[in-house]
Amino acid sequence: MTKTGTVFLVGAGPGDPDLLTMRAARLLQNATLIVHDGLVDPAILALASSGATLICVAKKRSKHTLPQDQINALLVREAHAGRDVVRLKGGDPFIFGRGGEEMEDCHAAGVPVEVVPGISAANGAAAAAGIALTHRDSASIVSFVAGQCKGLKDQDWAGLAGQNRTLVIYMGVKTAPQIAEKLMEDGLSPAMPVAVIENAARPEMRVLRGPLAALPEIVENHSVVSPALIVIGEVTARGDHAIARIAEEAAA
Repeated sequence: MTKTGTVFLVGAGPGDPDLLTMRAARLLQNATLIVHDGLVDPAILALASSGATLICVAKKRSKHTLPQDQINALLVREAHAGRDVVRLKGGDPFIFGRGGEEMEDCHAAGVPVEVVPGISAANGAAAAAGIALTHRDSASIVSFVAGQCKGLKDQDWAGLAGQNRTLVIYMGVKTAPQIAEKLMEDGLSPAMPVAVIENAARPEMRVLRGPLAALPEIVENHSVVSPALIVIGEVTARGDHAIARIAEEAAA
């Protein structure tokens, strides 16, 4: 009887291989099968052994290589065939990574799962951009939301952004106009500082800053693409250099 393999839900962090955990790096180097997201940096995939099979299950807006239920089925099928599977995800598996869904399906099928946390996209991007998500003078609360979902305008974001709060928006590039409109309709000042962080912790990283009212123009004029995060709050404007950049970019 074939022994069931283990599925390892591994966080790849924001993109820089140096930010992998030691456990994640060891699993990659010893893996024979890696099922990875499209946003995992090629430099991280390069750590895999030459004999490893890599399966990309990239997801893009309205176009998935495999639907989520088929990804879950793939993990279960390979584990039942006796293979250990490294399921590699950008950031952390349990923060907008659908790791919980994959774990539940594996457990329901009798497949053991080990979760290897990664530096979340929010933490990694903010650190790379020099933005403290919390600050004794500016923010004691941090919230994470998904900007790409059905019924965006109907969601209750009241109190998530504003004084003494930081709001981090995942998957918000395509819906930046709706996000800005929604927050301002809910009472957030159009002048609230924001930062858009593209390709965080990678050589091509960009940090674009400006007021909330200009968020749609920032995304459009600079042709921002995923992976990118939007950070909203006073913490994005701390420091003279940041304030100067905000003024400069708002005037551009």
